[in-house]
Amino acid sequence: MKTKTIPALLILSALLLTGTTIAQERLRLATTTSTDNSGVLKVLHPPFEASYDVKIDVIAVGTGKALRLGENGDVDVLMVHAPDAEKAFIAKGFGSARLPVMHNDFVIIGPADDPADVRSATGISQAMKKIADGSTGFISRGDDSGTHKKELSLWQTAGIEPAGGWYLSVGQGMGAVLKIADDRQAYTLSDRGTYLAFAGKIGLEVLHAGDEVLLNPYHVILLDRERHPHIKSRLARQYADFIRGAEGQKIIADFRIDGKQLFYPDVVR
Repeated sequence: MKTKTIPALLILSALLLTGTTIAQERLRLATTTSTDNSGVLKVLHPPFEASYDVKIDVIAVGTGKALRLGENGDVDVLMVHAPDAEKAFIAKGFGSARLPVMHNDFVIIGPADDPADVRSATGISQAMKKIADGSTGFISRGDDSGTHKKELSLWQTAGIEPAGGWYLSVGQGMGAVLKIADDRQAYTLSDRGTYLAFAGKIGLEVLHAGDEVLLNPYHVILLDRERHPHIKSRLARQYADFIRGAEGQKIIADFRIDGKQLFYPDVVR
């Protein structure tokens, strides 16, 4: 008795008729809550997903946790903003490449009436001292994110140990911290992108910015395939090439909220 071979086309037709489809490829991206909260990924990702027929699963956490996900091989690619931690990650052999994508800056925001007189500060260290000496309070992310790491370095440079009733560490993402600071009419450190995304929802204002130390660069990090053979390294490289390529960099440069640019591309051509 001869066995009949069913053509592949008939199998595919049967799958379609029964409502069964071939699973779409997925790329796991660990990135920061500030990147996600800003809204830039909502315009940056769809063109890539359409071009490569892939779905990007965004895991938005603090940079520290994102790097740990990378160490464990729980994601395929990273986009974070804590240079010292990123360099340490590469030095330990967890990543194969660290590539610039974009930047904005960190800003000190607070109540419009500025009870600590932060607006008059001539530098970031003086601004931090004014906040610590005041009674209004400061809301810290407290989540080992890139923003939290930057905040801690600013206190250290200013010679201040942040503790006491004026300092509240909440362990939350940037969006949540902005809302808490607004509710309490307190000061906080934010990346400019997330602040601009939330500016219409809160009454806090930018009170200090512009210091060179407040520059906030974002890098895409490719993971070491030898350490984690299961990761989608080819797709991760394609993603990195896209966001650093002409189309991705233009999307980043053109992304605005209320006419204000949130990020600046970092790939020199």
